[in-house]
Amino acid sequence: MADAAVAEPIQKAPVREFSAWDQLKRNRNWLGFWFMVPAIAFLVLFLLYPLGKGIWISFTDAKIGRAGQFIGLENYEWLAGDTDFIRALIFTLVFTFIASGIKFAIGLYLALLLNENLPFKALIRSIVLIPFIVPTVLSAVAFWWIFDTQFSVITWGLVQVGLLPKGGVINWLGDPLLAQCAVIFANIWRGIPFVAITLLAGLQTVSPSLYEAATLDGATKWQIFRHITYPLLTPIIAVVMTFSVLFTFTDFQLIWAMTRGGPVNATQLMATLSYQRGILGGSLGEGAAIATAMIPFLLATIMLSWFGLQRRKWQAGENTD
Repeated sequence: MADAAVAEPIQKAPVREFSAWDQLKRNRNWLGFWFMVPAIAFLVLFLLYPLGKGIWISFTDAKIGRAGQFIGLENYEWLAGDTDFIRALIFTLVFTFIASGIKFAIGLYLALLLNENLPFKALIRSIVLIPFIVPTVLSAVAFWWIFDTQFSVITWGLVQVGLLPKGGVINWLGDPLLAQCAVIFANIWRGIPFVAITLLAGLQTVSPSLYEAATLDGATKWQIFRHITYPLLTPIIAVVMTFSVLFTFTDFQLIWAMTRGGPVNATQLMATLSYQRGILGGSLGEGAAIATAMIPFLLATIMLSWFGLQRRKWQAGENTD
């Protein structure tokens, strides 16, 4: 009996084959993907879905309280002949171009200045950040008071220095051109700290030995900036200016709190016009069409920055895969 028991073959447990799902769970290459799933779900729920919904509404005649019917490109055809929309589009482009350019110039200068060994450098950096950390609406209200017709600090200063007769007033926010200059100035004041501090962070990554070697070779400050600082800072500049243009192009709070798009739609941006038509006017389809019309400009800005960075990598001989 014992010999018979020993002679019996030992049965092996069947080996379970790993399914595709098991491989996905165990593969380390997929670990990063599983960590990104919550973020992807968040973006789809709160970004892609509203974006897609807005684009769909732009093809309907939806009103507040009514779903609307699909009308194709009628909203866009209407906007093509709408003088208020064309005026808002032109001012949005001018507003973005002027404000972004001046913010970059002043921000770069401040970054270079703050990168030097200045006394109370930490305090100065903190002060520079104040315009950016102050709530937008609070900044807008402050500028609304600064440019007020009767109580303007600027008007009072002009009277004190004799450039304006006593009792004289300037209708800063009532004149179309002055109102446009006022909102551009307010946007520049608020956006400079973002550009300056971000470029300063980029300057901190440049090795001081490069500047020392250039100085020993007799390079001037302009040559050092042109051949060392600017090339090494170019990727940071591309990213900063992309965000700066996006923030400026889609500005809403500052304009709406200061002028509400007036006078006579002189300071109307595409964002404020979309809100005015879609929410206040009740024409959701038309408002969504105005907002959707902003997308090509924003995508063009992003792609321009991306192709610029890729071209620079190619020139430097880096792998762009």
